[in-house]
Amino acid sequence: MATNRPAVAGARYGTALQKAALAVGAVFLLVGILGFIPGITTNYDELAFAGTDSEAELFGIFQVSILHNIVHLAFGVLGVYAARTARTSYLYLVVGGIVYLLLTLYGAVVDYSSDANFVPINTADNWLHLVLGLGMIALGLALGRDARQPRTAVR
Repeated sequence: MATNRPAVAGARYGTALQKAALAVGAVFLLVGILGFIPGITTNYDELAFAGTDSEAELFGIFQVSILHNIVHLAFGVLGVYAARTARTSYLYLVVGGIVYLLLTLYGAVVDYSSDANFVPINTADNWLHLVLGLGMIALGLALGRDARQPRTAVR
């Protein structure tokens, strides 16, 4: 009986670019889940929906809130979905990287105790966002050369 499914589950994510997007998405999913686990998230009893009222910290370092965790989960789902094609993997990594660089800028400009810090973000988050943004863009550009090429008709 013939099927249209790949013989190996990983064959769906054939390019290194797709595998990178899948890995990044999986890490975001994991981080989003870990943000809801007491012990891994310190001060879990002070986990607020949003804003600086949340004193919870993932690994005792990165300030998180319920909204922050949901954003990680959503970004993870988006990465797993984007990994289905090389083009969407490229866009996920590069555009997502730009979003994280903008989030770094936001974190640098907004006072940590301000109501505008609704995500919330602390200094450790800012540094992580900078590294994530640069890393995602670098992965997208380094692995996505073919995905950036304009599509041409096959004769």
